Amino acid sequence: MELEVYNISGQKTAKKAKLNKNIFGVEPNDHAIYLDVKQHMANKRQGTHKTKERGEVKGSTRKIKRQKGTGTARFGDIKNPIFRGGGRTFGPEPRDYFFKLNKKLKKVARKSALSYKAKEKSIIILEDFTFDAPKTKSFVELISNLELNDKKVLLVLSGIDKNVYLSSRNLGKTKVIKASDINTYDILNANNLLIAESSLAEIEKIHSVN
Repeated sequence: MELEVYNISGQKTAKKAKLNKNIFGVEPNDHAIYLDVKQHMANKRQGTHKTKERGEVKGSTRKIKRQKGTGTARFGDIKNPIFRGGGRTFGPEPRDYFFKLNKKLKKVARKSALSYKAKEKSIIILEDFTFDAPKTKSFVELISNLELNDKKVLLVLSGIDKNVYLSSRNLGKTKVIKASDINTYDILNANNLLIAESSLAEIEKIHSVN
């Protein structure tokens, strides 16, 4: 598959970029995508949730009424879970949600996500560029020139470009990452992928190795 290469003014250039069919044209594996996105979301969880159980609630341990002869159920102390202000039964405890996945499966998931974007024609190849200084206005103009104003956009660069990154940081619907940091969740979460021309080779290098 060949795509036109655009400049930051939104104009087509004379160049064309060829997408590797072994990365952008594979048969998508939905289950691999599901597992990779699940791992990404799980590994972001802090796992600091906590409620107090009966033994951790502050309160008297005195029996609040006699055990028999009241005609109602027996009760212990005021920290009983059925009372308001009492401890919680089987409440959440701090835990780690992290789990690992096979590297080959993650690679299959990323290729599947990229293939979906290629199939949807949601990939735009950009000429390599940079900004003279960090300026949000410059990035907004870039997005506007490509007619992506109301879309979630993921810009993939070959390396760190501080000016481009800082220019996009204040925009809620845009994200800038390196080709080496690309992941399934970010690909699928974006409506459109902007891939810098030089980062295509980097993507192919990472995903062609078994």
